[in-house]
Amino acid sequence: MSFPYIYFMNTKIKVAIVEDDTELRNLLEKLVNKQPDMHVIKTFSNGKPFISEFKMLDVDVVIMDINMPGKNGIECVTETKIQKPHVQFLISTSFENHEYIFQALCAGATGYILKSDKPSELLDAIRTINEGGSPMSMQIARLVVNSFQAQSQPDDSVNSLSARQKEIIHLLAQGMFYKEISERLFLSPMTVRTHIRNIYEKLHVNSKTEAINKVFPRTI
Repeated sequence: MSFPYIYFMNTKIKVAIVEDDTELRNLLEKLVNKQPDMHVIKTFSNGKPFISEFKMLDVDVVIMDINMPGKNGIECVTETKIQKPHVQFLISTSFENHEYIFQALCAGATGYILKSDKPSELLDAIRTINEGGSPMSMQIARLVVNSFQAQSQPDDSVNSLSARQKEIIHLLAQGMFYKEISERLFLSPMTVRTHIRNIYEKLHVNSKTEAINKVFPRTI
């Protein structure tokens, strides 16, 4: 004799949502709560209350936005993952950015999906990440694969940089602005801009992000 499978409350995947867009946050909550195998225990409109309440949350999976006022999603993961390593963080964002992906994964996130993904893909990602997998949108996975492939290819253009240019790109990677770099290296802002323009030409790139990713390929 067979019995229908019944999900009891204590077997459901416990989900928290951190999203500053009120409409999207409410839609996500309704979507998750309609599923027989998961439910939302709490939602947060920004990172600060999430961080302050995290120790008291009994949660399995956190759906985390990145771009929020106050504390962004990457900061939230960095500050809370260490407290409860078993909690899985699923980044949900509109950004397809190499630096964001790398920072999120280094912070402790184990999944990365786009807000443009279908609702069914989000739900599958929650189940996958709860079962020990690392779900990623196809676009994100392609960025990661392309990054690893690029790392495997030798690039002599990086070796063509002068010692001063390597010093400047290193400071850019630390997040310093042109003015800060000029003060650190005792150079005029115009000289720093000239160096950076020459760096772009040597590396065959058009932006600071591309230059940093090329010199420091570990930044996905």
